[in-house]
Amino acid sequence: MAGVSLIILAAGMGSRMNSDLPKVLHRIGAAPLLHHAMQAGRALDPDRTIVVTGHGADAVDAAARAFDPEVETVRQTEQLGTGHAVAQAAPLLAGQTGDAVVLYGDTPLIRPETLEAMRAARARHAVVVLGFHHHGAGRYGRLIAEGEALEKIVEYKDATEDQRAVTLCNSGVVCADAGTLMDLVARIGTANAAGEYYLTDIVEIARARGLTAGVVICDEAETLGINTRQELAAAEAAFQTRARAEAQENGVTLTAPDTVFFALDTVVGRDTVIGPNVVFGPGVTVESEAEIRPFCHLEGCHISRLATVGPFARLRPGAELAEDVHVGNFVEIKNAILDEGVKVGHLTYLGDAHVGERTNIGAGTITCNYDGVNKHKTTIGPRVFIGSNTMLVAPVTVGRDAMTGSGSVITEDVPAEALAIGRARQVTKPGLAVKLMDLFLSKKKKG
Repeated sequence: MAGVSLIILAAGMGSRMNSDLPKVLHRIGAAPLLHHAMQAGRALDPDRTIVVTGHGADAVDAAARAFDPEVETVRQTEQLGTGHAVAQAAPLLAGQTGDAVVLYGDTPLIRPETLEAMRAARARHAVVVLGFHHHGAGRYGRLIAEGEALEKIVEYKDATEDQRAVTLCNSGVVCADAGTLMDLVARIGTANAAGEYYLTDIVEIARARGLTAGVVICDEAETLGINTRQELAAAEAAFQTRARAEAQENGVTLTAPDTVFFALDTVVGRDTVIGPNVVFGPGVTVESEAEIRPFCHLEGCHISRLATVGPFARLRPGAELAEDVHVGNFVEIKNAILDEGVKVGHLTYLGDAHVGERTNIGAGTITCNYDGVNKHKTTIGPRVFIGSNTMLVAPVTVGRDAMTGSGSVITEDVPAEALAIGRARQVTKPGLAVKLMDLFLSKKKKG
């Protein structure tokens, strides 16, 4: 099959969102709506992706490139309809072979399988439109079709009562040969109630030229477009329901599925167990047979096979856990590598650090990595025992098989196999505790 080009329309303001943020940059699954559309399009292995921007163009450009550095963007300076938006891509597609698929940056739930079905239908039709059945009073364009053959699309504003009674509705997603699509778009006029260039007009234009048009039908949920905060919340719920089901189908145990929240790019291996109230931010990979215990928040991290995390742990960007690592309750890891078999049981912060294999980190340990201006690294060798409540003032290195005494402040490197104690000498005053308590109580009564 010939190559494909994606055209993603992302120029709208989204005034009903009541937001300064461009509509396509609002998030579900910890990712902009635009990224969801781009992710769905990736299933087609596109030769190129073109994003049509408008409102907040610079921010939308940056977000598109963050997802795909090779993306091309083109600006729609006036909002004159969907046909006009697609036409902005014409100069970039001049001479392009293969199909073009039009997607929408504010429609995040299209399945890759649906797009593949549209491309397959292109073997039978010059233009393929994605439709869905809606039985309510939605103001969608209606698809006038006989079986798979599509005769025309009528916008709701221009439809008769009989046409509005048709339940087959237009999603706006279109697939056609790139050259044919741009030729049809160039012929669109504005003779409609809104005075806009409707992309939907290409069906009648194509049929007038003797070309065939067809429809592929998907579930209505896939076509949900985001125009309000309520619809954004509904899309988040739909995304999470789908992500949870996919995780379970792939062999992941979710002990309380409705309380687990995934990101668009979350990867979890089979036979991993995820407890209640776990939140995945972007950039998380969990290998097989790991366990994420309740109330953990993970972002930008990698967790290897047989590792356990939590409960109540936070892994921040740059956290790398090797096999059989244990990170316990109220532990925070940031930009740190924990080698195989490391144990960090409780109440600890490890930032900008490398911890060697089989090392044990005692409760209350802190890597003091920030001096107010710069971050500094802590290096802890293999098989080290870090005593509880140790402060490691970076930059500092603790050698292999070394130990630190509980309550120590370590400001100098510790050689291999050495014991380092850095704390004030204890002074004991017999009987002074009772005298002080009596004094304090006396003052309190007088007050």
